[in-house]
Amino acid sequence: MALMTRARRVLARRVDAFKFVSRSTDTAHARTRAVERRQLDELATCSVEEAFARLQSGPQGLSADQVERARARYGDNAVDRASSRSVAQLLAAAFVNPFTAILAVLAAVSFYTDVCLASPGDRSFATVAIVVAMIVVSGALHLVQDVRSGRTMAALEHLTEDACTVVRDGATREVPLDDVVAGDVVCLAAGDLVPADVRIVAARDLFVAQAALTGESEPQEKVADVASAPSEAASGAGGLAYPTLAFMGTSVVSGTGHGVVIRTGARTMFGSMASAVAHAGGPTAFDRGVASVSRVLVALMLAMVPVVVAVNGFARGNWIEALLFAVSVAVGLTPEMLPMIMTTCLAKGAQTMAEHKVVVKRLDAIQDLGAMDVLCSDKTGTLTRDAVALERALDVSGRDNTRVLRHAYLVSRYQTGLRSVLDRAVVEHVAALAQRDDSFMADADRFQKVDELPFDFARRRMSVVVRDTAGKTQLITKGAVEEMLGVCSFAEMDGAVVPLDGAALVRARRTADDLGGAGLRVIAVAQKADPRPAGELTVADECDMVLLGYLAFLDQPKESAAQAVRELARRGVAVKVLTGDNERVAAAVCGRVGIDASAVLTADDIDRLSDAKLAEAANSCQVFARLTPEHKMRVIGALRASDHVVGFMGDGVNDAGALRAADVGVSVDTAADVAREAADVTLLEKDLRVLAAGIDEGRRTYINMMKYIKMTLASNFGNVISVLVASLVLPFLPMSALQIVLLGLIYDLSCAALPWDAVDSELVCEPRRWEAGSLVRYMVTLGPLSSLFDVLTFAFLFFVACPLAAGCPLFAPGAYAALDGAGQALFVAVFQAGWFVESMWSQSLVVHLLRTERVPFIQSRASAPVCVLTAAGIAVATLLPFLPVAGALDMAPLPPAFFAFLAAAVAGYLVLGIIATRVYRRRFGSLL
Repeated sequence: MALMTRARRVLARRVDAFKFVSRSTDTAHARTRAVERRQLDELATCSVEEAFARLQSGPQGLSADQVERARARYGDNAVDRASSRSVAQLLAAAFVNPFTAILAVLAAVSFYTDVCLASPGDRSFATVAIVVAMIVVSGALHLVQDVRSGRTMAALEHLTEDACTVVRDGATREVPLDDVVAGDVVCLAAGDLVPADVRIVAARDLFVAQAALTGESEPQEKVADVASAPSEAASGAGGLAYPTLAFMGTSVVSGTGHGVVIRTGARTMFGSMASAVAHAGGPTAFDRGVASVSRVLVALMLAMVPVVVAVNGFARGNWIEALLFAVSVAVGLTPEMLPMIMTTCLAKGAQTMAEHKVVVKRLDAIQDLGAMDVLCSDKTGTLTRDAVALERALDVSGRDNTRVLRHAYLVSRYQTGLRSVLDRAVVEHVAALAQRDDSFMADADRFQKVDELPFDFARRRMSVVVRDTAGKTQLITKGAVEEMLGVCSFAEMDGAVVPLDGAALVRARRTADDLGGAGLRVIAVAQKADPRPAGELTVADECDMVLLGYLAFLDQPKESAAQAVRELARRGVAVKVLTGDNERVAAAVCGRVGIDASAVLTADDIDRLSDAKLAEAANSCQVFARLTPEHKMRVIGALRASDHVVGFMGDGVNDAGALRAADVGVSVDTAADVAREAADVTLLEKDLRVLAAGIDEGRRTYINMMKYIKMTLASNFGNVISVLVASLVLPFLPMSALQIVLLGLIYDLSCAALPWDAVDSELVCEPRRWEAGSLVRYMVTLGPLSSLFDVLTFAFLFFVACPLAAGCPLFAPGAYAALDGAGQALFVAVFQAGWFVESMWSQSLVVHLLRTERVPFIQSRASAPVCVLTAAGIAVATLLPFLPVAGALDMAPLPPAFFAFLAAAVAGYLVLGIIATRVYRRRFGSLL
């Protein structure tokens, strides 16, 4: 007792020590992250000179010695990514799974019983060879498809920028991206990818697209001077909102600039996301389903084999023969073609999906698509067109007004700075309007540009000066509402210009707030007559302006988005939007495409919820806004914890973690490299309708796999019952071990075409997932049906067919015992041949009977390959007793009377089978 007490104390101390180390490690990581964030904040808000000093660099760049020291300290500018799988990993993925493990165990047991325990003359490698062949063929098919998918994904990899321009020792030069080090001064121009995380030290109209990291399509201006940046920018998550910082993975849209590198490789924001994705995700719905079905199969073997051994051993006293027969029953009970059928179904599905512009990277993901009941998606580019549309042009009172549109168009048309997505939307809207009314464009053509003040981040507005044909000039300005209200002293209301104060200001703000509350992006438009002459215009002239009204923009939904959402809903898939955009814009877009946006969950809401409460809220909420990558992963985890099969569709670096966290990750060929690496499925066309076609194919794949599993288990279970009954009432085995294995082989080969079988349309209308419990229910309910006809067959063979062949009296219980050795051998050979043929007929009939919930052969017919192979299997099995090889198989020719009975039995089985499947459907809801 004292020893046990000391042991418990030692163990407790070790556990406490482990917990202390774990807490210490977590605390250290948190401390490191806090230090890195503080350093980033300091670099973003300090002066350019101080930034250079902190990074031990300068406008002349680094020297060669400094470059080498920085590389030795921080390593190459390389990002950890999910590397291509090695040959060993491909082989493991193809051959190591629960189903092949079951077959491998059966092969080992068969080798021991059929070879090791058997006498030299009775040794047989047939069962071992058949099972091993199934494993090899299945694994080879899986391997070929994996290699093919890998090559396809490699072909999709875009050629990325492999060099950048840096300043070193005062001279500019091109260096490989991997050679960039902390402290390097990089040159940025339109079209460049930002090679690392940098602090901007010089900029001229520099606009950077950060969509790969944030999901936002509108470029952000980057500046070097901290004083020119608004103070609220510092609140952006991870530093993304700092206008003085640019990050690896983003791209320069326009302008030029220089930046000093502050972080490289895995230390960058891009690198930290990529490193997280490089680690494999947890088990998917497919993995869990395969594991559960495997457990059912193992349990069936463990339960049935001892029963068969006991019944045969006690009935005949030959325990070795009973063990051999039980092993054959185990092989016969197991759907040994399952790995090959499953792999063939998946491979065929991948090929079909490729024809629909869907590339499958992980073969198992096909079935996960079919099982998916929740699709989480980003908003930009999936529901929207990666562009915004001008919805309305309104006066200050909120009424549609073409005068506001005309003035805004002149600014968008004549400004020469960065043409934003809003400018493009205005120009496109006017172009479409001009096709219906050319007078609008003719009126605009009366003006010519005189001068301009380009947009900048501090003012958040732009201005142009235009002159009409009469010589009248006016300054027209458009920009952010608050900034515009700050430079307007008047407003045009009800046809009159009034001071913008008191009730007029309240009215103007209310109109803007109402538009913003509806999820629209709002900018204001103002004008001022007779500005300064050309060349003398300054920012100071943007004052005492007349507010004309507002432009309201909306992320333009795709024409196909609403239809796609409806198609997914009809398939039982709920679409939930996970976006980094604000809740108003997200709700407006979602409402237009048919997604319920009455309740929106934001990042702040999620942070306040426990995991259990989040799971409850995530089930009822369809729109999630202002999310970081971590929030997206948490929402997906909550949905999966609620027993949903979750898909996620995204294309940015910020989506990579969510793609890995979902049961099936979906990306597009134009996605960021990290997102494509994290995804299981890649769409060659970013359209939810393409995904809907993939979902259908995933469900067809599942149904065809289930057809084989369920019909084989039911048929084999019926055979086991028949064998047990025969063992109790017959003086000999109803079928030899070799015959059982041969029958299973012929049947399995006749099922090889099931991956190409047609699937009834109603079977793909709802998500399909692995349900191990339904297998047992299906097997014990429909399996005994064949046993009933097997027993009738036993009776007919024993009392009619065998006596006819052996020349002894019909319907005589003692006829078999009265025969001599040769007569008994013939009796047994005819009996075993008869049950062999009847079993093949009934099992083949099961294929057609249980493959559909409709009336077989009339309302639903199997595909031509299935019909041909099942017919061929029946023909081979029926002819075997009449072929020269029959003697080696212990079979003998059957009398004609047997085939008359067989026709009646098959017809009765078909009628009773249709009735039984109808009863099963009414009770349990679904057959497959």
